[in-house]
Amino acid sequence: MAVALTLPSLIPLGATLAALARPDRETLQHLWQYVLPQVAGNTAWLLLGVGAGSAILGTALAALVALCEFPGRRWFAWLLVLPLAMPGYVLAVAFIGLFDYGAPFTAWLREHASLQLPDIRSRAGLIAVMTLALYPYVYLVAREAFASQGARALEAARALGMGPWRAFFRASLPMARPWIAGGTLLVMMETLADFGAVSAFNYDTFTTAIYKAWFALFSTDTALQIAAVLLVAVLVLVGLETASRRRQSFVSVGHAKAPRLQTGRRGWWATALCALVLVVALGLPLSQLGWQALAHLDDLDPRYFASLRNALSLSAMAAALTTAVAFVIALAAREQPGMLTATATRISTLGYGLPGALLAIGLYVPVARFSTWLAETRGWDVPLEGGLVLLLVAYGIRFLAVAHAPVAGGLLRVRPQLLEASRSMGVTGARQLRVVHWPLLRGSFATAGLLVLVDTMKEMPITLMMRPFGWDTLATRVFELTNEGEYARAALPSLAIALAGLIPVIALTRRGRDAA
Repeated sequence: MAVALTLPSLIPLGATLAALARPDRETLQHLWQYVLPQVAGNTAWLLLGVGAGSAILGTALAALVALCEFPGRRWFAWLLVLPLAMPGYVLAVAFIGLFDYGAPFTAWLREHASLQLPDIRSRAGLIAVMTLALYPYVYLVAREAFASQGARALEAARALGMGPWRAFFRASLPMARPWIAGGTLLVMMETLADFGAVSAFNYDTFTTAIYKAWFALFSTDTALQIAAVLLVAVLVLVGLETASRRRQSFVSVGHAKAPRLQTGRRGWWATALCALVLVVALGLPLSQLGWQALAHLDDLDPRYFASLRNALSLSAMAAALTTAVAFVIALAAREQPGMLTATATRISTLGYGLPGALLAIGLYVPVARFSTWLAETRGWDVPLEGGLVLLLVAYGIRFLAVAHAPVAGGLLRVRPQLLEASRSMGVTGARQLRVVHWPLLRGSFATAGLLVLVDTMKEMPITLMMRPFGWDTLATRVFELTNEGEYARAALPSLAIALAGLIPVIALTRRGRDAA
């Protein structure tokens, strides 16, 4: 059963690989001539810019928090993770609304200070916004590397007479490099998969090209060919990220904690830097969204509440189904270990590495063709595509890995001795799940469900491309408003998404505050 539940994860991958193996020559020629050069160039510059920016910012903050002692360090250790709750497109709405040419703030600067800010709707502006949204990926892994290894390396280098800066660059940083590289590659994968932020900035990448081919040119074949090229880039990044994780195993020097560098009065500069990043990445966007939302409270109309209701109901259904499937897969791997269940577990995590736009077209096309085949050969006129069921399947494929991690971790608390004792008392099957597993796994189920619920609420490309006609959510409402240039009105649904995203991030990061 566990293997059968993971098979849908192979559909988008198989469809995209088939398009890559058997390309349509005419379509491919058109793409190479008119689409791919610009899209590939834009994507490459974005990957380099966001990757470099996130690596520098995330590493610098991680080094300060893990290696130095300064005022507020323990609070900043977990507060600096909070921007991870803000989807890139929400930050885009906030910063465009604040720094666009016609925004009140920039108009005030021109009038009273004769200051003209650079155009926010540029490649540099997009790179800056996405860096602020994604640097926590590097920060988290680099902080762990510095805390577990870098501090001892720094202490050893200082004992050999090196100054703080030289010791950091000669000892601590090289040891953390594999972790930093892995975090940077995760950032690049998220950048490659982004749809909302690049759409808000009107910046064409592979994901927007897939959407335009599907919904502007009405050519799913063209969209699938673009997705095939995108898949190649994804596989390259996945391969590099896997290689970086393998290199992490041979740089460990133990986990004993070393004393942090005492910065004295200079520590206030570290405090100021961390506070500045938090203000720019979190405080400023939330304030801007709140101010614009208050100015458009009349948008709290039936359509808004319908979008909110749809978002919550879809997210709740996706969370329940995905968590249940994750439990079945994790339980099978625990009770029946072997190559088959290990392969099923690995397949279940594939979807999270695929961009939402690629997953949407890769799932929609084969299901639509199968539906057409049933109608033509069997007379079964049942439209399998374009319904809530397929949308929920897409969510499940995308977020199964998110639910699997906490559920599998929770199963470790269910000791084999406890299960044997319950069986000896005649407690088996569904009763064992209710009496033994459920009390021990309630927290894990809640964590998994909450993570999937919020991720589903934030998910834009899958919802936008696969929703039933007229079925709006908060994310699709943000897309429609930004597509029409209504950035101020997009603040209200964006603020709701941002606040929802903060809940699981705060809950999960505060657990590690005392250990920081």
